Amino acid sequence: MDRNKEYFQNQAKIYKALANESRLIIVDRLHKREYSVGELTEIIGLDQSTVSKHLSILLSSGIVANRKEKNVVYYRLLTPCVIDMFQCASKVIR
Repeated sequence: MDRNKEYFQNQAKIYKALANESRLIIVDRLHKREYSVGELTEIIGLDQSTVSKHLSILLSSGIVANRKEKNVVYYRLLTPCVIDMFQCASKVIR
């Protein structure tokens, strides 16, 4: 594969989206099942607007997807392979 500058720019966008403790917690939780914004707000302990901003970043980078059911928005992990990054980071930490 010929990797050009755009390829690495796209890679950097994904890593930037994951470069936040709260977003990592969100991704970890969404790996198990989908959650609403309200549920994630309780889990993380941040206000809803902050959680929504984090979800927006993850959504725009293609890491999560959402669906609306009546007036509740649910999020799910769109690319579960990002969990592999968690496992790799754990090896580096050790």
